[in-house]
Amino acid sequence: MAFLWTTVHVKDIETSIKFYEEVVGLTLRRRFSPRSGQELAFLGVGETEIELIHYEGEMLPGDIEGISIGFSCTDADALKLNLSEAGHKVSDMVMPNPMLKFFIVKDPDGVNVQFVQDLR
Repeated sequence: MAFLWTTVHVKDIETSIKFYEEVVGLTLRRRFSPRSGQELAFLGVGETEIELIHYEGEMLPGDIEGISIGFSCTDADALKLNLSEAGHKVSDMVMPNPMLKFFIVKDPDGVNVQFVQDLR
């Protein structure tokens, strides 16, 4: 069994694609409309992907708590500063142990995107 993707429902697929490309560093792999009023986009690096799905007229909940999508980074402090200066909503830096630190930024639809730096 392999983990394939995480699906995120989005209000504006263009804005979300831009976020996951520019902020997270994912590559748009495929994009299509299986039916009228629905559009999907898959972005990824390596084997795992994020699926963005937009349904015309869908009501979304706003900030989503209790779940996050995690990505590794090489310099969490610099990335946090860059994202904050660019106007993104970022959390405080968390260091749960001496070998790891992370922060969270909200994607355009309120999903928690976690950036983790391994300090080993």
